[in-house]
Amino acid sequence: MRPPAKLKTSHRRLVAILRKAFKKDVSRSSPSRDISDAPELPFLPPELWDRIIQQACLSLHDPLDTSQELSFLDSTRDQPATYRATMSIKTSLSLVSSKWRDLTRKYLYEFVWISHAAQAKSLAHTLLLEYCNASIPSGKYIRRLHIETQALERCVPADLRTILDYSPNLCIYSDHHSVQRSLIEPLNDPKCSPEAILSLVTHPRIRRLSWTSYDDVPFDVRMSPFLKNPATRLEYLELSSCSPNLRAIYAQSLADSSNRAIAQMDVHLPSLRALKVSLDNETFAVLASWTMPELTNLSVVSADFSYTGSGFSRFFQAHGAKLRQLELGHSSSLVEEHYLTTPHHLLLMQQHQQRHPVPLAEWCPNLREFICSADAGWHWRSPDWIAPHILLPAHPTVELIGIRDIDLRLRDDTDLPNAYTPYFSLYEQMSSLLRRDAFPSLRFVRDLSPVSHRMRSVRPDSRITQFWTRVVERCQERGLWFEDCNGINLTLRGLQRACLPQA
Repeated sequence: MRPPAKLKTSHRRLVAILRKAFKKDVSRSSPSRDISDAPELPFLPPELWDRIIQQACLSLHDPLDTSQELSFLDSTRDQPATYRATMSIKTSLSLVSSKWRDLTRKYLYEFVWISHAAQAKSLAHTLLLEYCNASIPSGKYIRRLHIETQALERCVPADLRTILDYSPNLCIYSDHHSVQRSLIEPLNDPKCSPEAILSLVTHPRIRRLSWTSYDDVPFDVRMSPFLKNPATRLEYLELSSCSPNLRAIYAQSLADSSNRAIAQMDVHLPSLRALKVSLDNETFAVLASWTMPELTNLSVVSADFSYTGSGFSRFFQAHGAKLRQLELGHSSSLVEEHYLTTPHHLLLMQQHQQRHPVPLAEWCPNLREFICSADAGWHWRSPDWIAPHILLPAHPTVELIGIRDIDLRLRDDTDLPNAYTPYFSLYEQMSSLLRRDAFPSLRFVRDLSPVSHRMRSVRPDSRITQFWTRVVERCQERGLWFEDCNGINLTLRGLQRACLPQA
């Protein structure tokens, strides 16, 4: 629910009104402040004040409402600036009086964003002090915990363990490569091990989980808490790896994969609808044994590029028929570079496991939305045209294709001599999406880059305007809608309007 504009934009006036309503509390804490101009308010029951505070504390969207964050087309990560602005409003309301502090505390703690290691330590210290003093714990109000720090500001596992121990109602947990882990020094406290911490967030209340692995422990051992603590309400799961030894062990793991038994895990996630993974071939083989009946959205990046491995095929053969939305994170040029630079004997081993090209369209027959990167290269095996992705050059049922990183191409690509349009390679790639024989059901093409949207909307360069004009004209000839990152149709009139001088 979006808060009323009046409550959102004039929270300072609301604070002044509330200070007048609780004049005694305010005058006791700041007697020199003049509040004579604040209007009187009639008495309202605490339930109504709680509702007013709830509306005033809302940001652009409810941070606990994740129903709109399951699609990889529409999901946007919360920006720190938006979070800080919302916390400023909550802090102002909490300083009105002691009564308002108690009413505001649950909204102050419901969404915690940790961007520095010191913040995690301070929060853990606060929760411990409240527990020792037998006061009302603030941790019971924590519903969403987002950890995203710089590489040198990662959180200490002991602090994270303390926060999770005193956050019994946590339903959304996100760790984006922001916890300290060392492969050199062994972990002394088993309570702070990755498996022990994961067991604290895999419970029936968790609805959204983003988990980062920092070591080379086998995937079935790393994910063992899912066997003991069923996450029956989990709707979104993101698994990524931050191991520095991943590339070093790639060749050995690929060479031994044929002699290694595939681990099976009896994990049942009945509510999981969206899965985002950045894993290797062996891990995909383990995920193939998971039961995920509601899985429809998948974003995948193969960490070792083994798209032709048995694990990748095993996963899609098990779950591909359910998928409606698929994102392939690696660009075509990176995949081709891997095939061109990988030693020949390893490629022969991959081809022995999968003799034919990856039949992704056959594995995902019900696909409706496909997301790829604009960083595609000329297909070295079929150089006549540029496919949107080497793994999915065509599909009969795809209706929407989303393209990321167009802004990178607009910044880095240089014009070819005698080309009839700026950004000739990118234009040819965009045109390849419009081939009826490749995507006969295609209706929408969407630019998923907010930066690209600004580049063509705010004082655009003539080359950029000319390029997008040709793209829109080409889409109109094919009968397609070209959309910006907000899902709004891009028109020739809109491009001309952006070129007009600002008033």
